[in-house]
Amino acid sequence: MTLYNDLFFCLKLGTALGCGLVAGAFFAFSTFVMKALSQQPPAQGIAAMQSINITVINPWFMGALFGTAAACLVLVAVSLIRGSQPSTMYLLLGSLLYLLGTILVTIVFNVPLNDALAAVNPNSIEGTTLWARYLSNWTLWNHVRTAAALAAAALFTIAL
Repeated sequence: MTLYNDLFFCLKLGTALGCGLVAGAFFAFSTFVMKALSQQPPAQGIAAMQSINITVINPWFMGALFGTAAACLVLVAVSLIRGSQPSTMYLLLGSLLYLLGTILVTIVFNVPLNDALAAVNPNSIEGTTLWARYLSNWTLWNHVRTAAALAAAALFTIAL
């Protein structure tokens, strides 16, 4: 049973760290990256964000974002099996918060905004109009993702 407990502890710790890492990346965008991009001429801000949206699709970031989601799915299953263990509710709530507030929000809100931005010419009037809406909408949903990932990290930490 010791090996199981050690592995379970490592899973909880890794998930807490993954949530914290993702929260930190999103926090950077919410607190200064988007503000810096908004201070550029629209064509430059659009082009920079289009480049970021391509570059972010890499094994390191995707591994952190979706690897943490996979760990959360495992923790949901373990939580349902373990039932009344003291940390179960924290694990279940943290997992659901990350899966819904970070992953689902990303898929439903941020990715479609990124796709729309990718389709515009940065030097067009359409691009400039979209950029104004993009900045506020994308950042709003990024705040939600940041808060959800950070709260999930806190819940996993409590569960430790």
